[in-house]
Amino acid sequence: MNTIKSKACGSGAIAIHGLGLLGAMLLTGCAALPAVPTRPMLYDFGPASVAPAGRRAALPALVLADVEAPGLPDGSSAVLYRLAYADARQLHPYSHARWSQPPAQLLQQQLREQIGRRRAVLKADDGAAQSRGATRIGHLLLRVELEEFSHLFNSPTQSAGVVRLRATMVERTPTGESLRGQRVFIMQKPARSADAAGGVAALAEASTQLASELAEWVEQVESTPH
Repeated sequence: MNTIKSKACGSGAIAIHGLGLLGAMLLTGCAALPAVPTRPMLYDFGPASVAPAGRRAALPALVLADVEAPGLPDGSSAVLYRLAYADARQLHPYSHARWSQPPAQLLQQQLREQIGRRRAVLKADDGAAQSRGATRIGHLLLRVELEEFSHLFNSPTQSAGVVRLRATMVERTPTGESLRGQRVFIMQKPARSADAAGGVAALAEASTQLASELAEWVEQVESTPH
């Protein structure tokens, strides 16, 4: 009887030991599974603002060329930052933040919204532009180059969104294009936090104000005799 009990106890111990090994293997297997990759947060400039109807007369249509970005990585939607206190010449991408579109395209939408409050804004290859003659002699064309678009850290705790662009206004003439005006716009807005979210908010605010100033400049250039 004691022998049977010993065998039974031994079998139970083996079974329990086997279950323990199986559990350990399962836990080890779970620990070895690759972590689910974190999807980057997508940002834009927020919903378009609804401007109140203005009482000023509408202005002639303007052609807005595609915004170019010679100062940024080609076609990149990365949210970029600089550490001015370490090496201001080096651009770094935030690993878990992305723009919904390349910054040049987001800025173009902002410019169309601001300039379009008093006039029709057409693309150079738009059928409407061709039919209305907006790219023909006597009509103005606006070209914009985005030179800087980054979250700039002057210290680990102080930073700002920096946007710099070059705007060029030309007029179509029988002999080609005549320069009407060129200006470099620079806008900085302080970031509320030292992270991607703070940088994005500051860049969106800077872009909105810069687009508004550029729209006013376009009207000034247009009204200046030449």
